Amino acid sequence: MEEKTPTQFKRSLGLFDSTMIVAGSMIGSGIFIVSADIGRTVGGSGWMMLVWLITGLVTIIAALSYGELAGMMPKAGGQYVYLREAYNPLAGFAYGWTLFMVIQTGTIAAVAVAFAKFTSVFFPAIGLDRIVRSFSYYNYIMDRPDKFNISRGQLFAISTIVLLTITNIRGVNLGKTIQTFFTSTKLLALFGLIICGIIVGSRSSMFTVNLNGFWDASKTTADDNGVLSVIPLTGMGILVAMGVAMVGSLFSSDAWNNVTFIAGEIKNPQKNIPLALFFGTSIVTIIYILANLVYIMVLPMHGTPNATDVMGHGIQFATADRVGTAATSMIFGNIGVYVMAALIMVSTFGCNNGLILAGARVYYAMSKDQLFFKQAGILNSKDVPANSLIFQCIWASILCLSGTYGQLLDYIIFAALLFYILTIGGIFILRRKQPDTPRPYKAWGYPFLPALYIIIAAAICIDLLINKPTFAYPGLIIVLLGIPVYYWQKRNYKK
Repeated sequence: MEEKTPTQFKRSLGLFDSTMIVAGSMIGSGIFIVSADIGRTVGGSGWMMLVWLITGLVTIIAALSYGELAGMMPKAGGQYVYLREAYNPLAGFAYGWTLFMVIQTGTIAAVAVAFAKFTSVFFPAIGLDRIVRSFSYYNYIMDRPDKFNISRGQLFAISTIVLLTITNIRGVNLGKTIQTFFTSTKLLALFGLIICGIIVGSRSSMFTVNLNGFWDASKTTADDNGVLSVIPLTGMGILVAMGVAMVGSLFSSDAWNNVTFIAGEIKNPQKNIPLALFFGTSIVTIIYILANLVYIMVLPMHGTPNATDVMGHGIQFATADRVGTAATSMIFGNIGVYVMAALIMVSTFGCNNGLILAGARVYYAMSKDQLFFKQAGILNSKDVPANSLIFQCIWASILCLSGTYGQLLDYIIFAALLFYILTIGGIFILRRKQPDTPRPYKAWGYPFLPALYIIIAAAICIDLLINKPTFAYPGLIIVLLGIPVYYWQKRNYKK
């Protein structure tokens, strides 16, 4: 007898599984790195902590707001579906397009390369500096000869994407097991690291040192010779700096919405998705704030790039911005480098599993609406969209080889914030358009908290457009490119 192809997902993920996907997808390598840039941008350790606190509160408000939409539409595709229903199919496609081109696949590529980078601490032979092939070409943009390199580290990163893709093709239960194991491990490791850091920091005078000038805001830059320029910030300058600084913290706190993509596979989604969003974002926010507390307990805030030791570099100029590594070296000594490398390996591997698992469900939903490759809308015998996973794997791997994922990630936050604003705005629209649709959970604090999120996120977007146009405008262009692609895709399906 011929085996029938499944036509719908099986609901096999519970509340704990869903919470692990939220937390696991959020925590990658950002928390161990971006505090250095935040420190250079805002100066005082108090302002750095405030940036992380505001980021956490904004993220939790957004997650609580998404809970209403998830309860209304517990379908595969999540945010894509919400935008389609609140606005129109073009709005949904613009999000799905940007997710596939940059947000999801770019993040997968960057996280995979980060995993390879820290694996090379233990196995130098697979480092990003170990070039396998080099191709010469003329860079017409820069008007100079250039080289395109492929390294062992990039190939190793691709191999991890392929491995996790194959694993998730074999069924959501296997993907769930990997996610639960790696997320639980890194949460326990992070809490353990935080406790050790607080114990060591409480015996140090560093926290007292950082309390001096706790609220002294400044922007610090260094030229090629390591000569510092410190510009004091006051009034509106502080607000502008905080908006710019939040690029890193927001990116580190992103991907919490991935759990909505797999709504079709979650048991009792009307209840479990809102709870998973709240628990997951709250856990990560607490960890991030405590991690930064440890940083300022064991490291000086200010430093210089020409220093010869960890204390001299401080948080602001930690080597390669690796604040987490600098902190663990103060806690555990020389072995701290390996402790942090192992932790980031666990963190990034689990993070990528969640991203790979969830992202493919959006392309599946788009395919069902005839807005993506037709094959992406087919479930395999294990009830997962295997072709969708493969398409995602191929593009993410290309981004790994291209070496442009770093630049693409610069554009992600503006585009992501834009769609978060539109999605939460959709709550107001759907309350008018679909007043009778059951809402098992209603956005907490409506209309004030959702409106507050929109105002804060819009202010950050405007701030980025003005003060970081090289980040914001390319992200906007990628979104707008989805418009002609949408009409081209519709035309192809009609033919």
